[in-house]
Amino acid sequence: MKKMALFFVVVFVFVLLPVWASAAIVEGSVQGYGCVVKGTVCPIGKEDPHVAVERVFVVLTGDKDYYFVPNVDRATLARHVNEMVRITGKLSSKYKSIEAETIDVMHKGSWKQTWSAEEERYLKYGRP
Repeated sequence: MKKMALFFVVVFVFVLLPVWASAAIVEGSVQGYGCVVKGTVCPIGKEDPHVAVERVFVVLTGDKDYYFVPNVDRATLARHVNEMVRITGKLSSKYKSIEAETIDVMHKGSWKQTWSAEEERYLKYGRP
């Protein structure tokens, strides 16, 4: 019986290992894609009228790399322009993107979750 339990534990670990390994965290500020690639000054905050004309937002990291967040609505990212965010999700090996599972925003020295894929699914489809 112990050998069978050990076998199931080993199989369970190997099945979940790719899921654990693919989880990533990207920290940076939300910026307009056009501003990032042109190197121009981005909108100062979410009230800035330039936010309305920016169609795509990215997360710009401290080392000047950027990531698209394709599964998050533009309006959600626009609310956090120039704010420090931490996105947890799955990085794409082919594209400069992260499929977000959660978005946390730095607020008064600590991270506060403002969006999650689970909540989004619930709002869209209701309970399973």
